[in-house]
Amino acid sequence: MSPEARSPREAILQFLSSLQSPVRILVAISGGSDSTGLLLLLDEAVKAAPHLKISLCAATVDHALRAGSADEAREVAALCASLGIAHAIMTWQGDKPITGIMAAAREARYSLLAEAAEALGADLIVTAHTLDDQRETLAMRGMRTEEVSTGIADAVLFDRHFWILRPLLFSSRADIRAFLSEQGAGWIDDPSNEDVKYERVRIRQQLSADGGAEANISAVWDERLAVSAKGAEWLDHHFKLHGGLLGQVMPEGLRQDRAVLDYVLGRLTAVFGGQPFAPGRAQMERLVAFAAGGEPARMTVGRVVFDLRRDGLYLTRESRGILPLVLQPGEAGVWDGRFEAVNRSAIDVRIEAQSGRSSLIPVLVTGIQPPRVGAVNDSTIPKESPAPKDLGALDSCDIPRVKPEDRNEGGWGAGLPKAAWKRAIASAPAISAQEVPLSAETAEAIHLTPYFAPFDRFLTRFDFIFANRLSAVFATAPYARPPLRSIDGKTI
Repeated sequence: MSPEARSPREAILQFLSSLQSPVRILVAISGGSDSTGLLLLLDEAVKAAPHLKISLCAATVDHALRAGSADEAREVAALCASLGIAHAIMTWQGDKPITGIMAAAREARYSLLAEAAEALGADLIVTAHTLDDQRETLAMRGMRTEEVSTGIADAVLFDRHFWILRPLLFSSRADIRAFLSEQGAGWIDDPSNEDVKYERVRIRQQLSADGGAEANISAVWDERLAVSAKGAEWLDHHFKLHGGLLGQVMPEGLRQDRAVLDYVLGRLTAVFGGQPFAPGRAQMERLVAFAAGGEPARMTVGRVVFDLRRDGLYLTRESRGILPLVLQPGEAGVWDGRFEAVNRSAIDVRIEAQSGRSSLIPVLVTGIQPPRVGAVNDSTIPKESPAPKDLGALDSCDIPRVKPEDRNEGGWGAGLPKAAWKRAIASAPAISAQEVPLSAETAEAIHLTPYFAPFDRFLTRFDFIFANRLSAVFATAPYARPPLRSIDGKTI
């Protein structure tokens, strides 16, 4: 997958040669020109090279937003059947939101594609984003920020499970349609692609009228990858995690390269604040200036309290605005954007902030199994957890009972600033039963694992190195590696 690839056929051949094999690919196809071209290009290349041991399947997501969408999905199914390619139609069920429909449709689309990939035994998903889509995205982001954008990523990990790859990201729509014309193949024109109520359509029309500049972002991608790698090294040398709740940046870590500091603090803010994106430019400038100031003080950015002291910068989720989560038996959900919770008990449970309570909180420590309910043994709990060199894994955490007097002096958080540790404890998840007292057996059936809001739903390959190292810090399972032997011709 190289930024220099322009011909659709060349792009597909380079993409297939970069894959680890054997592999089964799910092609996301709507019936439009881009996705139809992607399917036919892949089918042509796979049949011409059986030695690659690559097979195809396909899925169409019917968003059920307009009349005729179901008929179009059936047309695509017929095309796949004619090619001998297994195909699934996935329909977006339920009520649709009145506002934010495009974002909601995107979430639904990828969830349904992942379901189809699971059902059809696929190893990865490909989508038909093109150079035209890239140009539109860069233009839209350029209107919102002065920061240089990486645009659409060529590889994204969805839900820690399926990699979504975009082999035509540097091929033009015109070239794809020329290929379809050569094949005598038609496509479906979606009328929403001409509806000016959507920003992308307005940008598309503007770029078409102005000619637009060709996206050339390979240098930006290289720079982003380099910063991610440096950020991972920074975690190793300058960051400690206490109890899974309180982060500490050592003083030397605050004197590192400005670009690296901006990158790591932005993403740590998103992780500790449970937000999918790092703070905006103005907030990050304030935060980096504050961190480099050297004078003890506190500030709040992105739902995170930063406490600057002589022994470093402490950060934890502020205890305000944390909403409860109720889970029925067998349900799973994400609490506060920071913890994934699974209720494997037989009763309804409620997860809320520990603030103001002295009942139950989870112990989240790196590389060690926490004690059982009612058994707190401080000798088994490390006082700090630097990033390990090897990736650890912690599937869940038990829920011990902790007395208030154990929470700092001589117990949890010993040697840490009392105020910082108190804030961390206040933001911790507390679990209670909805209608009956919470038993030890029920507590053990509630599984909590750290959730990284900026990475666990959509993780671009540009952030993969840093995110994987962060998983090691929190002792969670490592992210799935890209199913690629090479990227841009370089072995990985």
